[in-house]
Amino acid sequence: MKYGYARVSTPDQKLANQIKQLQDAGAEKIYQEKFTGTTTQRPQFNELLNILLPGDTLIITKLDRFARNTREALDIIQQLFERNIKVQILNMGTIDNTPTGNLIFTIFSAFAQFERDMIVTRTQEGKMYAKTHDPYFHEGLPKTYTDEQIKFAYELRQQGMTYKMIERKTGISVKTQQRRFKKIAKK
Repeated sequence: MKYGYARVSTPDQKLANQIKQLQDAGAEKIYQEKFTGTTTQRPQFNELLNILLPGDTLIITKLDRFARNTREALDIIQQLFERNIKVQILNMGTIDNTPTGNLIFTIFSAFAQFERDMIVTRTQEGKMYAKTHDPYFHEGLPKTYTDEQIKFAYELRQQGMTYKMIERKTGISVKTQQRRFKKIAKK
């Protein structure tokens, strides 16, 4: 049987393109999830690994969907080869359990990790540059609510309204209220 695995790193990203590629490649059943590649928490992937039988094929679209780093990729591929499971990576081809297949897979895994490491390095360099050259740089997600909106909600809280009442009135979640109110109280 041919199984596909699709993964995206954030809930906002779409799986449709990967799923279509896997279907076009002949995947009969596709496992999918939205988890960052930096985490070991990939329940669908782990479930898929557990059900694969000798002679099955695991299809993935790209190497970075498969493992977090070269070492993990090599460990997983070795386990699959020991179980007589084929691995097809759509942007690389079928990886077989031969010396040549192992060499090619090791080289591509190393390049995939190198690319990921370079992205992290460039991102960190960009942040450092922005911190020193942009007085308005703020790391993290932008605030959804302005300081004025939070101040208004805080005043409602001071007047005795509950967090839930304020949430209904302003749309500001209880967690956001609690977090932002702590900052106000510290001032």
